[in-house]
Amino acid sequence: MKKRPTPPSSSSSPQAAFSPSRLWLGLQLLFWASVFACSLALIRIAARSASPDAVVGEEPPVTVGPSKIAFLFLARSNLPLDFVWHTFFQNAEEEKFSIYVHSEPGFVFDKTTTRSPFFFGRHLRDSIKVIWGESTMVEAERLLLASALKDPSNQRFALISDSCVPLYNFSYIYDYVMSSPKSFVDSFLVKKEGRYSPKMFPTIPRDRWRKGSQWITLVRKHAKIVVDDTVVFPAFRRFCKHLTGEALGGKQKNKEAAQEEHDCITDEHYVQTLFSMTQLDDELERRTLTYTSWNQSIDVKDKRSWHPKTFEFADASPQDIIEIKSINHIYYETEYRTEWCQCNAKFVPCFLFARKFSRSAAMRILNDDLVGPFDAGSLFFPDS
Repeated sequence: MKKRPTPPSSSSSPQAAFSPSRLWLGLQLLFWASVFACSLALIRIAARSASPDAVVGEEPPVTVGPSKIAFLFLARSNLPLDFVWHTFFQNAEEEKFSIYVHSEPGFVFDKTTTRSPFFFGRHLRDSIKVIWGESTMVEAERLLLASALKDPSNQRFALISDSCVPLYNFSYIYDYVMSSPKSFVDSFLVKKEGRYSPKMFPTIPRDRWRKGSQWITLVRKHAKIVVDDTVVFPAFRRFCKHLTGEALGGKQKNKEAAQEEHDCITDEHYVQTLFSMTQLDDELERRTLTYTSWNQSIDVKDKRSWHPKTFEFADASPQDIIEIKSINHIYYETEYRTEWCQCNAKFVPCFLFARKFSRSAAMRILNDDLVGPFDAGSLFFPDS
């Protein structure tokens, strides 16, 4: 007698395997997994987002090749000393540098505006109108940094004045800058001057207020910090104002009014204060690489005493340049600090660049072969 086959148990039936309760549980798990994945994506996007003032976007992929120095020129319009920089770059390896120029809006660098093909098309398309002493100067610097950060090969970022000249050839400057893991930022305490406004507190505490030269050379990490900043710069833009005589109410009480209103020049404080607030002082060589000679007039009413001296032909003799290049330390009176110039723990000359140079003074250092072999014909034949 044949036995009937045993019917399958209820636990192994297809209906049981896809019961409503299990289906609901699966849908819930899928929903929460999707929510979790979306949340992670949003967090990553938020973490990488840059300042609304100067957006860099995601860090570009690392490329193979030599690291570059990005030369960031701040110009009023054209570059009056382009012939010096043409010789400088002509004696350089092209894969080791890049050039960016912030000029007045609408100014184009081409064969009609510059002698040097190195500057053709190197102007920023999104430049702004810059007013000396105001926050627009720093905005222009941030635009230059943001543009240069798009190239992953750019690992150092040197801010250059349109009246600045190099004191050495490219090879020396490249090795000097690249050998240091630190940024070069002139930064010191300020105790007596009244540019700090209490209105900046608590965003910017008084003990984090710093001063220094705007001519900085940054490593990539620090350049990105400047561009990504959405806290310190807005406070500067709001409370750090350069006040003209008219704004101070005439000539009689300018000094008192300036102290009351906290006459402030953003580009002499912003980067230094930002790095102080982000605890980066130990990652800096606290000095500039650009030499400036300040007018030493003893007449306190002489407004020129507040501006750098312009080097003319007579001031740019070989001996004058040797004296600048032989400077090996800087004394900061407010901190009673002597900064012995070092690069990667090695003592070096303090300055690689100098300003402000007239065209005649710049021509003189070219003739003395300070920046490389000079071909006078390149002044007249841009294609050379």
